[in-house]
Amino acid sequence: MNIRPYGDAALLLDCGDLEEAQAWFAALRHEAEVVLGARTVLVRGEPSSLRALVGRTTPQDPTTAASSPLVEVPVTYDGPDLVEVADLTGLSRDEVVAAHTGAPWTVAFGGFAPGFSYLVGGDPRLAVRRRSSPRTSVPAGSVGLAGEFSGVYPRASPGGWQLIGRTSLQMWDTSRDQPALLTPGTIVRFVTG
Repeated sequence: MNIRPYGDAALLLDCGDLEEAQAWFAALRHEAEVVLGARTVLVRGEPSSLRALVGRTTPQDPTTAASSPLVEVPVTYDGPDLVEVADLTGLSRDEVVAAHTGAPWTVAFGGFAPGFSYLVGGDPRLAVRRRSSPRTSVPAGSVGLAGEFSGVYPRASPGGWQLIGRTSLQMWDTSRDQPALLTPGTIVRFVTG
């Protein structure tokens, strides 16, 4: 991992991969103001103090961090791409659902749109390519897969992920203290419902 200055009030931890970035985020999230990216962690504060903090910190496994919140997301598995995902993975529709609900996911980072979270750590058999032709409109609450990630569309928008279901949970709500329901480090368990 490389530590780089980021202006006069932050450091950027440039990690080798997403797993390393998640481990640093898990270790630092309660010690400083941090923002997780795909392969980076931005740590805000006085740079010399932050360097000392990073120097005495050991990265943590984000899935075992005791302070990680858990959110259950009820999903109706009737997405328009469920059959295609089954074909791509060699699983039956029921096996796709069992794989998606059978392992916890972890919010790696946010992006694309407010409230959209990239979730990792699920069953590796569900790693599927994005659609060859993106949709011009994906309904809010759609649950999808793309590459190693799963995610929930927070609002209607264009999108190219393979849609396997839908949830009624609101991913982004500005009337909440924390508008995003799923924030980095959160453990997500999808349940049928």
